[in-house]
Order: sequence, then C-alpha cells, then structure tokens
Amino acid sequence: MVDGLQEKSSFKLTTFFIDVSLISILAVLAGCGIVYEYLLSHYAGRVLGLMEHAIFTMIGVMIVSMGVGALLANKIKDANKGFVIIELLIAFIGSISIILIAWLIAFTNQFPSILAENYGMPEDLIPVGGAIARLKQFAEIFPFIVGFILGALVGMEIPLIARIREEIYAVRLKHNTGTVYGADYIGAGVGAAIFIVFLLAIAPAKAALWVSSVNMIVGFIFLAVRWRKISNNIILAGLHIFLAVFLFLLMQNITNIHQSLENTLYKDEVVFSQNTDFQHITLTKRQIGNAAPIHTLYLNGRSQFCSCDEALYHAMLVTPSMLASARHKNILLIGGGDGLAVRDILKWQPEQIDVLELDQKMVSLFSKPIKVDGQVVNDALLALNENSFSDKRVNVIYGDAFNSVEQLIARGENYDVIIVDLPDPSHPDLNKLYSKQFYTKVKLLLAGDGAIAIQSTSPYHAKDAFLTVGLTLRAAGFGFVERYHTNIPTFGEWGWSIATLHGQAASSRIERDFKPIPKQIAIDQDFILASFKFANGIIESEKHLSYNSIDNNLMYLLHEKSWLNEEILVGN
Repeated sequence: MVDGLQEKSSFKLTTFFIDVSLISILAVLAGCGIVYEYLLSHYAGRVLGLMEHAIFTMIGVMIVSMGVGALLANKIKDANKGFVIIELLIAFIGSISIILIAWLIAFTNQFPSILAENYGMPEDLIPVGGAIARLKQFAEIFPFIVGFILGALVGMEIPLIARIREEIYAVRLKHNTGTVYGADYIGAGVGAAIFIVFLLAIAPAKAALWVSSVNMIVGFIFLAVRWRKISNNIILAGLHIFLAVFLFLLMQNITNIHQSLENTLYKDEVVFSQNTDFQHITLTKRQIGNAAPIHTLYLNGRSQFCSCDEALYHAMLVTPSMLASARHKNILLIGGGDGLAVRDILKWQPEQIDVLELDQKMVSLFSKPIKVDGQVVNDALLALNENSFSDKRVNVIYGDAFNSVEQLIARGENYDVIIVDLPDPSHPDLNKLYSKQFYTKVKLLLAGDGAIAIQSTSPYHAKDAFLTVGLTLRAAGFGFVERYHTNIPTFGEWGWSIATLHGQAASSRIERDFKPIPKQIAIDQDFILASFKFANGIIESEKHLSYNSIDNNLMYLLHEKSWLNEEILVGN
C-alpha cells in the first residue's frame, strides 16, 4: 500500500516536472517566434524599401501562415517526434533566413551587370526585362516566402504541445487551451521586449543565429526529457549535434558573410554598418582614380546624402531661411544628425544652435572618430562637416522631436530661424513630424520676423506629398508659405518649403533685403530666387489636396503611394 502511494506520488511529481518543462519550452518558443517575425519584417523593409509596407505585409503573412501551421499540425501522427523535427527545421531555416534573403536580392541586383561584363555589353544595353525581371520579382517576394515557411512551422508548436500534455496526463485536460495560449502570449511579450532591448541594435543575421540556437537547444532539451517516447531518438540527437556544429561555425564567420552580402546590396564599398535602436546606418565609399573618395550615407537602405553634392542640398536647405530672417542669432535645427546643416549654419556666425536629434549613435558617427578593425572609418565625415558638433555654440538635445519641441516651448525659447531636416515620411511615426499639430507647436518657437525652412521631398517624384507640406504649414497658422526647388544630382529634383509669420513672404524679403552670403556657400541670391519658380500647373494642383494631420497619416500615405508608383515605373 505504502509502495503504491510512493509510486503514485513519484509519478505525479515526474508528470508535473515534465509539464512545467513543456509550458516553459512553449513560452520560450513563443518568444523566438515573435523575434523571427520582427527580424524578417524589419530586414525585408530595409532591403526592399517602403519600410512600413514591407513590415506590415510580413507580419500579415506570418500570422496567416501560423494559422495554416496550426491546421497542418493535425496531420502529424507522432506529436513528440514531430515536435523535435519542427524545432530542428525552425533552427536551421531561421539561422540562414537573413543570409538567404540578402544573397538572393544581392544576386539579382548584380546578375545583369555580370552578364553584361561577361558578354561585353555596353552599360545602356544591360538586360533588365524578361527572365531577369522575373528573377528580380521573385527576389522581392522571397522574404515573404521564408516568412510563410517559418510562420507555418511556428504555428505547429502550440497544437503539438497541447497534444503532448494530454498524452502525459492520459486524460483530456480541462484547461489545456488556456494554459498553452497563456504561456504563448507571455512568452511572445518577453520575446518582443528582448528584441527591442537587445536584438534591435545588432546585425539581423547574427540576431537570427542567436534565436535559432535557442530553438535548437529547446528541441534538444525536449528530446532529452521525452527520450523514451521518441522513435529514432539517436538519429535526432545526431542531427542536433550536426546542427550545433553548423551554427557554431556560422557564428564564427557571420560578420564577414553578412558584410560581404551587404556590400553587394550597395553599388559602392560598405565601410561602416550599424544597427541603432531607431534605424540602420550604412556608410559607403567609392574611389575613382586619385580623386577624393565619394561617401554616401544610407538610413534603412535609403540614401540620405552623397558627399559629391551634399553642399548644394544643404546650401538650399539653410541659406534661404537665413536670408529671409531679420536676424540669425538663435537657430533651431530639427534633425540634421550628420552635422552638415550645422556646418553651414555656423558660417552665418550665430550665437547658439539647438539641434533636436533622435539617434545619439547617428551624431556619434559625425562627431568623434570611430574605429573598425583598427582604422578610423569616419574621418572623411568629420572633415566633411568640419567637426561642427565640436563647436561650443552647438547644443544637441536628444529625444523625439515632437516631445522635445514641447520642452523648448515650456522653457520659453525663441528662435530667429528654424530649419527642419528630417527624413522623408516613409514611416507612420515620421508622419507626425509633418503634421499640422507639430507645425503649430513649432510656430510658437519662431520669432515674428523669423523664417522656417523644411525639407519637403521631391516635387517631381512625390508631388502631392511635397505640396502637402506647404498646405499643412498654412493650416498651422503661418502667414506666408512658399516652396522652392533645385536639382540635386543624387536625388534628382528636390524641394523645400519656407514660411514666415508676418510682414512679407520669404522670397520678397530675399529680393528686397540684400544680405551677403558667406563665401564658402556656393549659391547666390539670383540662384535662390530662381528656385522659387515652378512650371505652370504644379503649385496650382494643390487645390485637390488637404493638409496633413496626425489622425489622417496623409503625408505617409501620399509619400508611400508616390514612391511605390515610381518603383513600378522603373521596374517596367
């Protein structure tokens, strides 16, 4: 009798231990699943462009595929063995997912040039249609194929764990569904936090390797716990050992592999690449003969400036508002973490420049030497911005501009000139920085006889978004709103908006009140005044548009639509 009770008690304890292990395993795997979802979403957005479009599509694809996987789990007869095999597959596919995506996209980008070089074709005859175009289209949907496969495998985990729990207890568990889904949701929440705090700022390929290693370890633990219940356990253990060796070797070389693949994603040599909490920064270099190297900065795969023509862009950003303002003692720069606009502002001898910048690592790249493999990789950038951040008159305020502006208002700050140099509104979070609400707050910081200039995207490639900036400034209460434009070789036709509160419009002030432009700035008064002229019908087409608001996301939607249409036209 006593032996029977002890045996029963031992059985319950063993069962409880196994069940707790299963629930813990499920929670960990849920965290891995959400990390895969975030990793693939952000990487697809970076390499394909249209960041939000790619992110939302990937998340939708993976959610659907998880549902498909949950349905397919019913087809697996042996839940224990099936679970181990699924974890092996997730670990293997997850470990190479980012590398595969990068390789295929890089290959399709380089393949036409390889063909042209091998067959001696001139550059204007490089093949782009037919099979080449279809291969490129496949490369663009390949990230979502990988996401679907991983999502389907992840979706099988919950039904299999639920079946295994009932197998252990040998009864139909009353609260089985609630327990497994509870563990899944909690684990997913923890996984999301781990991604944001730790994994967002490291290379995606390396992050994928770390997560896949967790899948492999969890699968091996499950194999050990359920050893006697799993057929072919020795073969499966051998596969785990083989995969562990593969992941170890891949981890040792992942930095070089990823760097090589990233190099092929850009036309020029990648000399610096870094994930921050907010964006992916890439710096490239092109050497042509004995001339000074040309550097290009990319944020999330989008070109931000090229050293070959940034001087013209920043002259057009800074100079008109300086000329239109009665004074230029106190300046506010929103964005501009590269220090290039700061460089040009300093030429006007202001007393103080406040810079609102979100990403501290971005400013670090342009303010102090950074070594990679023992060599300083950003010395050309420090020379380009003339070490502008080292000037004592420059005060950098880190934080989200929308909130930082409120802090400046609370402090009673007032600026002669405000310059807004933010990335295009390719993300819903950036939309708020092009909204009526934001410009209404910024207006409170501008002196009555001051001027504000805003980077406003392309009047050619994204005309409606460009015009909407001016409409939004008007809706925010600025008295005189104008636009101006010029051709920046790297970007093409580019535009800015400029506004004043009282008195006269900016162009009238520039024409009436002559102010000497610093000699280092390569544009003059006539060039600037000519930039206010547009072809007939462009400005007039604003009549069918409305202003942008936080609530309607109009700038983001217009910008996304314009550039998506542009990519379709280029692809055809």
